[in-house]
Amino acid sequence: MPTYNKLVRDFIPEIIKKNGKQLNTSILTDEEYVIELKAKLEEEVKEFLEAEGKEDSVEELADVLELLYALANQLGSSAEELEHVRAQKAKDRGAFNDKVYLIDVED
Repeated sequence: MPTYNKLVRDFIPEIIKKNGKQLNTSILTDEEYVIELKAKLEEEVKEFLEAEGKEDSVEELADVLELLYALANQLGSSAEELEHVRAQKAKDRGAFNDKVYLIDVED
């Protein structure tokens, strides 16, 4: 029996059961949940960096976004607040659309 020891999406246990397999799960504490969300975020970012092609890349970015929303929620925030903060930073400091690469700054 393979051992995973990782956070999975909510419907994964039911999908596994529907395939006729047995599994063991547990429910994490809030502290454990944040730790595992961060680990899963790292895993998904790595998968995005290794993805080939637009479809795979977008799918991995969607996973990253889902984890960001879950982390925001754990921090007592929301997707809307996260978007508001992102938009405000883009307004105040810009986004990353112009492809600006800073080389150095003279003192």
